[in-house]
Amino acid sequence: MLAQKTYLHCGRLLDVRAGKLLPERTLVVENGRVQAVQTGYTAAGPADKVIDLKSRTVMPGLIDCHVHLEGETSKDNFLREFTLNPADVAFGSLAHAQKTLLAGFTTVRDLGGSGVNVSLRNAINRGQVVGPRIFTAGKAISGTGGHMDPTNGYRQDLMGVPGPADGVANSPEQARQAVREQYKRGSDLIKIASTGGVLSVAKDGSSAQMSEEEIRAVVTTARDLGLVVACHAHGAEGMKRAIRAGVTSIEHGTLMDDETMKLMKKYGTWYVPTITAGKSVADSAKIPNYYPPLVTPKALAIGPKLQGTFGRAYKAGVKIAFGTDASVYRHGVNALEFRYMVEAGMPALEALRSATLSAAELLGQTENLGSLEPGKLADVVAVDGDPLQDIDAMQRVRFVMKQGTVYRQE
Repeated sequence: MLAQKTYLHCGRLLDVRAGKLLPERTLVVENGRVQAVQTGYTAAGPADKVIDLKSRTVMPGLIDCHVHLEGETSKDNFLREFTLNPADVAFGSLAHAQKTLLAGFTTVRDLGGSGVNVSLRNAINRGQVVGPRIFTAGKAISGTGGHMDPTNGYRQDLMGVPGPADGVANSPEQARQAVREQYKRGSDLIKIASTGGVLSVAKDGSSAQMSEEEIRAVVTTARDLGLVVACHAHGAEGMKRAIRAGVTSIEHGTLMDDETMKLMKKYGTWYVPTITAGKSVADSAKIPNYYPPLVTPKALAIGPKLQGTFGRAYKAGVKIAFGTDASVYRHGVNALEFRYMVEAGMPALEALRSATLSAAELLGQTENLGSLEPGKLADVVAVDGDPLQDIDAMQRVRFVMKQGTVYRQE
């Protein structure tokens, strides 16, 4: 007979809302959700299952608000665009998804790919493959020559004229069409690039590359369809336009100034910093010929600045949700971001909240995710050690449950 309930005996349970480690607690899980949180180690019935986590710190499943599960950094990434078929990308994404889940990240926002990410989400939801719960932006949107133009760096006879269906929009009308294309294809949210990017094969990584009118058209169209907008931006002007136009989050935000931070606080805009990505691209750029020549100077100039910007934004009171840009570095080591956040001045508890309570709020999933409370989905992670005292404990994940199913137990 199948177990009716699962009892998790937790040596220490992190109550992220109260900010306390609670000793000797029992989590009762039934039908994929937390049924109760009980003091002490509750005895289970004969048909129930008991999991011993008495030596570990237990917390809600982690949320990474910025990943790209379709790919991973490599020296031949640019060549892969010409050699990999969609099926190749799809099979590769399976390993990335599984590594992410086993690292304790039970939910992610996938902020842009070819559209394989939509199919990956669906396959995970159907139980066909193993991976985190995915909220995906499908294919991201920018202008011609912008960070999301899929033909950047191509030979001219191969470029063609990509348009809204390809994620390229050059007017408010085309911006609306591009949003509707992603909605039609099943995206959970919209992602745009209001400035240039580091890894696109284009000269400028920070200048404003969408007008405020274009961004506003994206936001209003998305809102009509029940979607929010995440905005990749490195330069301050592109951020300011996006914030005024109503985007929900700024991704990276490398060169934000004090005025940008004030605008974010005024409009309630979230900041997803991706410090790990900044460090990774700066390190990779030091390897000869790792990136195309146009990319290397951008990576060296922009990458090292992310951690300092994050520290200033935190001290200024900007709302922060955890995100790493996994794929720019190897999947499965997302928890490095916690160390970098703490190094920059964020207390360990706040860093953990950024990947639980705050991330759930950004996703609009507070009723399901972000804390271990009765009625929430049973996404549970256990680590060796006390992450409030040693944040590197987050790199020692020993147990992962997603929606009541155990995927890792050591």
